[in-house]
Amino acid sequence: MQLDAADLNLLKPLAVLLEERHVSRAAARFHLSTSAMSRSLTRLRDLFQDDLLVQTPTGYELTPRARTIRRELATVLPRLSALIRGDEFDLATATDQFTIHCTDYGTQVLGPRLFRRISQQAPNVSLVVESIGGHTFDDIDHGRADIALVGIKPPAPLRFQLLFEEDYVCVVAADHPVSGDRISMDDLVRYPRISVVPMRLEGMHTEHQLVDLGVTARPTLRVPYFAAAIAALPETSSYTILARRFAELYDDDPAIRVLQAPQEIKPLAFGMVWHPRQNSDPAHTWLRDQIEAVATE
Repeated sequence: MQLDAADLNLLKPLAVLLEERHVSRAAARFHLSTSAMSRSLTRLRDLFQDDLLVQTPTGYELTPRARTIRRELATVLPRLSALIRGDEFDLATATDQFTIHCTDYGTQVLGPRLFRRISQQAPNVSLVVESIGGHTFDDIDHGRADIALVGIKPPAPLRFQLLFEEDYVCVVAADHPVSGDRISMDDLVRYPRISVVPMRLEGMHTEHQLVDLGVTARPTLRVPYFAAAIAALPETSSYTILARRFAELYDDDPAIRVLQAPQEIKPLAFGMVWHPRQNSDPAHTWLRDQIEAVATE
């Protein structure tokens, strides 16, 4: 295949097809009809002289050539976009779509201000917010996500910028037997715990701390969302440990109480993660600036 025979407009739908491994899902994500995406796949198969996607009893699988192409596109597409755009990023006309991975904590605490700020400055830019999970850092490494908002450090070569620190609190039912406005380390051992582990993301900050502090009992409930942990508390003797700003969203809920966490529990260091290949991209730099500004507020 010669470069002058290639339609570069097919590269973005190709990246989505190889990620989704499903024509209908790729079409919905790329805002095309299924038939239009099918035609794109046919053209791509002709272009690369490869099936790319092969149907199996368990669904579509990538061919070896497609797996190689997928890895290359994660690097090529951002660089190509930056090459074409140059140093310009026009807020009035930009139509970029950014994918951000975060928990419901990030969505609730930073999301509303960030969404308003972006819609006001760049009305044609769109955001896709996806749940954080064990796949998140791999998605950023391979270009399937732009930024993650997390409370844990990523592996190299991904970059981490601290946005803010905040302390943890302990949330219990309004009629929980613990007294006073602070829960003790002994209480953390005595009462059952609801643990929040977003989408099987291991290595959560609080869980490691509790183990180090001797709270080794298995949680009686493990959920993927912070809001789900709060919803499970009423009429139980359980507790959950959350970052203060998220717990404060429930200040008016009469079914729960917010207590000071033990002083031994260290604050949350919350930040954003991205790949260094995006360091100088004008659009990505602008997005990071908006997140930093909102976090500073």
